Amino acid sequence: MPAGGGRWGSFWEQRTRQLQSQVRAKEDKIAELETENAVLLLKLAEYKGKIEKSRSEATRISNLYNKQQRLQRNTRSALSQLDCVIQKLNQDIQAFHSSSRALLRDYQDEYQDRVSAIVTAVQRTQQSAETLLACQAKVVHLEQALQDVSARHQLERQRRKALHNSLVELRGNIRVHCRIRPLLPFDSESDDPVLQSSSISREVAHAVDDETVLVKCDRPGHPLINKTYHFERVYGPAESQSAVFGDVCPLLTSLLDGLISENPSRSPKVEVSIVEVYNNDIFDLLAKDTVAAVSGVKREVMTAKDGRTEVALLASEAVGSASKLMELVRGGLQLRAKHPTLVHADSSRSHLIITVTLTTAACSDSTADQACSATLPREQTEAGRAGRSRRTSQGASAPQPVPGDPAGHAEQVQARLQLVDLAGSECIGVSGVTGSALRETACINRSLAALADVLGALSEHRSHIPYRNSRLTHLLQDCLGGDAKLLVMLCISPSQRHLAQTLQGLGFGIRARQVQRGPARKRPPSSQMEGKRRPD
Repeated sequence: MPAGGGRWGSFWEQRTRQLQSQVRAKEDKIAELETENAVLLLKLAEYKGKIEKSRSEATRISNLYNKQQRLQRNTRSALSQLDCVIQKLNQDIQAFHSSSRALLRDYQDEYQDRVSAIVTAVQRTQQSAETLLACQAKVVHLEQALQDVSARHQLERQRRKALHNSLVELRGNIRVHCRIRPLLPFDSESDDPVLQSSSISREVAHAVDDETVLVKCDRPGHPLINKTYHFERVYGPAESQSAVFGDVCPLLTSLLDGLISENPSRSPKVEVSIVEVYNNDIFDLLAKDTVAAVSGVKREVMTAKDGRTEVALLASEAVGSASKLMELVRGGLQLRAKHPTLVHADSSRSHLIITVTLTTAACSDSTADQACSATLPREQTEAGRAGRSRRTSQGASAPQPVPGDPAGHAEQVQARLQLVDLAGSECIGVSGVTGSALRETACINRSLAALADVLGALSEHRSHIPYRNSRLTHLLQDCLGGDAKLLVMLCISPSQRHLAQTLQGLGFGIRARQVQRGPARKRPPSSQMEGKRRPD
C-alpha cells in the first residue's frame, strides 16, 4: 500500500475515534440533563399544586378588595360633599358676622338649606353603612360556599386517585414497552468484510403499530424469518421523548397526588442512597469513609422482620433541592466501577442503584394516602454503545404507613423511587477483556442470568423463586415479586449489525411480560418504585 494511503487511513481512524468520543460525551450530557429534567418536573408539579391553591385564595381576596374599594369610593364621595358643605357653612358664618341685620333672614334661609344638605349627606352615609353590612354578610356567605366547594373538590380528588390506582393495578404488575432508536452513523462501521458486504446498516426491526415489533431475521447462511413481538406499547424511531413520558406519567401523577400536592403542610422529607453491585458484592457509595480510589464501603443485604429486603447500615443523605440531588447522583456515577473494553471505552462494571425515599406525615383520612409511585424515562441514545440493546424497567407500589416511635410521633407514609442501571452483558470474544475485567464480566453475566431465572420462575408460578442466587436479585426482590408496579422499557437497535442483541432484548421483554399480569399483591409495609436499565 502506498505510504500516502496509510497516512490517510491513520487520519480517518483517528478522526473516527474523536467523533466517537464526542458522541459519548454528548450521550452522558443528555443523560444528566434528562435526569435533571425529571427532578425539575417533579418540583414543577409540587409548585403547581401550591399555585393552584394560592390562585383560589387570591381570587377571593381580590373580590373582597374590589368591594372594599367601591365602598371607600362611595364614602369618600359623601365625605367630600360633606366637607364642601362644612366649608361653605364656615364661609356663611364669617359672612354673618360681617353682615348687617338686614341679611339675617337671608342667612337663616341659607342655613336651613345647608342643614338640609347635611341631613342628606348623613342619610347617604347611613345607607353606605348598611351597604357595607350587606357586603360583609355576602362575603360570609361566599366563604361558606367556598368551603363547601373545597370539601366536595377534596372528595372528588380522593375518588379520582382511587380510580387511577385501580386502573394502574388492572394494567398488571409488569408492563413492557419497546422503543426502537433511529439508525446512527456507527451502525455501518465494521472490521468484518463479511458483515460489510451484507448491508449491516439495513433496518431489520420495525414498529408495525403501537403494540407490535416486526424483526426480519436475515442472517448470512440462514433463511429469512420474520419474528413478531407484542408489547403494551411500541415506539418507533420518530416518536419523541414526550410520547414516552406520556405513557409513564400516570405513575408519577399518583406519586404527586398522594404525597406532595394533596397537602403541602405534611412536610415531605426526601432522602437519597446510592449503592452498586460489583462482583456480586454490594458497596455503599455514600458512606462517609468512601474515597475516590475505592468503589465504596461493602454492605450486606438482609431480610427484615416484615419480609422486606434492605441493605444493612446503608448511608443516606437528605436533599432539599434538585441541585443537591443531582450533585449526589453525579458523585455516585464518578465512584462507580468502570473499565475500558474493545466495545466501550468507559464500560460500567457494576449495577448502580439510586434510591430516593419520600417520607411524609400520614393524613387523618386513610383513603387520602392511597397512591403509587413512578419514575421518569430518560432520553437514551446508542452512541458509544455499539452492538448493545438496552432494557429499562420502571415500577411502583402503593405507599405504606411507617409506625410512629414510642415517643408518640405521628404515623408516616413512605414511598421509594429506585433507578437501577444494570451493567451490560458481554461477549468476551467481542469485548476482549482479560484479568480482573474478565472476572467482572463473569459476575455481570451471572447476575443478569439470575435475573432472567427469577423472571422465568415468576412467569411459571413456581413455588420457589431463586432470589438469593445473586445479590442483585436479592436486593430487587421487593421490586420483582412484591407489590411494586413495574414498567419495563426495552431500548433496541434497528440495525442488522445488532440483530443478535435485539433478539436477546426482545426475548427478555417477552419473559418479563409473562410474569403475573393480575393486580399487585399486598406485602408488608414499604412502598417501592423501581427503575432498571439493562444494556446487553
